[in-house]
Amino acid sequence: MTGNAPTFATLLLRVFLPFALAYFLSYIFRGVNAVIFPYLERDVGITAGDLGLLTSAFFLFFAGCQPILGVMLDRYGPRRVQTVLMVTAAVGSAMFGLAASLPELIVARVLIGLGFAGGLMAAIKAITLWYPPERWGLITGFHMMAGGLGSMAATLPIQWSLSVMSWQGLFFWLAGICLVTAALLFTVVPERGSSGAKGTLREQFRATAIVLTDGFYWRIQPLLAVQQLAFIGCITLWIGPWLRDVGGVADADARADIQLYTTAVMTLGFASSGVIANAFRRIGVGDFVSASLMSVLFALVCGWLAFLPPADPLIPWLLFGFLGACPIQYMPLLARSFPPEYAGRTSTSSNLVVFTVIFAGQWAMGKVVDLWPKTATGYSPDGYTWSFGALFILQVAGLAWLALSRAQPRVREAVLAAD
Repeated sequence: MTGNAPTFATLLLRVFLPFALAYFLSYIFRGVNAVIFPYLERDVGITAGDLGLLTSAFFLFFAGCQPILGVMLDRYGPRRVQTVLMVTAAVGSAMFGLAASLPELIVARVLIGLGFAGGLMAAIKAITLWYPPERWGLITGFHMMAGGLGSMAATLPIQWSLSVMSWQGLFFWLAGICLVTAALLFTVVPERGSSGAKGTLREQFRATAIVLTDGFYWRIQPLLAVQQLAFIGCITLWIGPWLRDVGGVADADARADIQLYTTAVMTLGFASSGVIANAFRRIGVGDFVSASLMSVLFALVCGWLAFLPPADPLIPWLLFGFLGACPIQYMPLLARSFPPEYAGRTSTSSNLVVFTVIFAGQWAMGKVVDLWPKTATGYSPDGYTWSFGALFILQVAGLAWLALSRAQPRVREAVLAAD
């Protein structure tokens, strides 16, 4: 792919689709426990706290390697980094299928999380190498949609697969698909020379320190982290048990249907979030205000699920899926608040905080649910009231901090967007 500029079809087949497939698989692995949890309870004997720890283990190395990931992508390129990561995910998936105890499942889940740590950032790096800057936002939005489609695949299709194979067999198949994806990335994606990371590793990591000590970063980050905990924590796990124990949806296929609809609306939310921000911008409402408005609405839906669970759970979960995808618009606002050469470090620094909070919070939710005696069908609804209620209260606190803080972005473009 030298000489003439590559065509749209070439970029689609050789750049976009291989990375999109990896991101699609990432969301399947994130959400699969929300469907297979009854089998894990039956075969391994795990509790709600164990389930929360196991699911959140995906995010442990996912979070921890973010600062290193940004440097590696700049130094070695997205093709090679993502290939190695996908092989790691395949190993973790095979180990999950072979696991017979909670510690073995956790180790496997950690490897899976490490393998998908670059699902978004590697793709963004590839997009910036191959697409013109005016297309970056659009192509990134389409890439996010691939993740949404993966969440959809982690619902009813996964439930159907369990009717024709064991959950262990499912993870062996997923391991094979990860290896095929790694082979595609290595053989199909082209290399492209770039300026690479400049300076020593210490100088490169210093940019991360600047981001992590910035006032405007910490004005947004607490709310963003807590809302991503609520959103990802529930989409990837707690929606399934909540539907069974609070929503009264006893049938596994019916639960998978609601999860499918929720993730479909989430995919629409990812695709629409930028459009909504642009619409607000046209009427003079900045990105900061529009993202905050969507955050308020999302917090209210979380409060609804915590304190006023409805007889028909479909509507609040559809609202949860759509509104939870919209506060992601804080991310480009954060990226614009630093010089362009900090863009990768800004995103990975945000991921470091967000996924650390998800790891701890998803586990904590399970421990809270376990405080009440189990019922004949599952866990006590009171446990969900307290765990979901805590998420609502933390979001209210994050919104209050967002409103009270006066920290401003370093870059004027972001200041204008925040007005």
